[in-house]
Amino acid sequence: MHPLINIATMAARAAGGNIMHHYARIDQLNIEQKGKNDYVSEVDKEAENTIIKTIQKYYPEHAILAEESGIKKAKKTKYGLSEVEWIIDPLDGTTNFLHQFPQFCVSIAIKEKGKLTHAVIFDPVRDEMFTASRGRGAFLNNQRMRISQQKTLDNALLATGFPYHDFSYLDSYMASLKAFMTSTAGVRRAGSAALDLAYVACGRVDGYWEFNLKPWDIAAGALLVQEAGGLATDFRGGEDYLTSGNILVANPKLYKEMAQTLAKTIPTELRT
Repeated sequence: MHPLINIATMAARAAGGNIMHHYARIDQLNIEQKGKNDYVSEVDKEAENTIIKTIQKYYPEHAILAEESGIKKAKKTKYGLSEVEWIIDPLDGTTNFLHQFPQFCVSIAIKEKGKLTHAVIFDPVRDEMFTASRGRGAFLNNQRMRISQQKTLDNALLATGFPYHDFSYLDSYMASLKAFMTSTAGVRRAGSAALDLAYVACGRVDGYWEFNLKPWDIAAGALLVQEAGGLATDFRGGEDYLTSGNILVANPKLYKEMAQTLAKTIPTELRT
């Protein structure tokens, strides 16, 4: 296992311990509202601090982009400015966690020279550790995993995420949802984008699409999908999903049919 993955899994497990410690004590937490239907608790902050401290213990020169604390710039070393960046979501699925709905996770991705190279997603409820390194495959609890081989939308099970605070693209989203609902075996909305992507990577669902996400929601999951044999793109088929927040993932054959459906239901200006 790559040294960066070792540290990422160590940090994810430690953060998962923080999260589960508070899971049965939700009523005792301090909760803030960042925006409409957008919450942060002391658990998010504690888990994020745990991850950052773990990273900085071993790699103090690396840059960090974290959901709650923002950007920590890379530091210069005798070899120059570090080109490694960690992208952290300490608790993806906060609303689920606050309702004791057991679908949330820790998500950690690593970019080197601007390219995603390593990914870890940890589900502390089920003790499932999803990992991937570019060119080395994707794994669930150290067992290699592969994306599903579902070839068409017929009988496919898809995952998605509903708009919950920005409703400016709601009509376009609903058009895509209607199209997929009427042409598949079903659509699931479980409430954690990172876990949805991990589930595509291990074949539990066949494909996934969502609008307007943040880099920390999807960076790790996108690499998991790619290393499990799937495609992860923006709605134009490009690699701009970390910037646009729009992402489509599936195996190559199902991806083509999903992309065609999105092209018919989403206005051109939203297909980034």
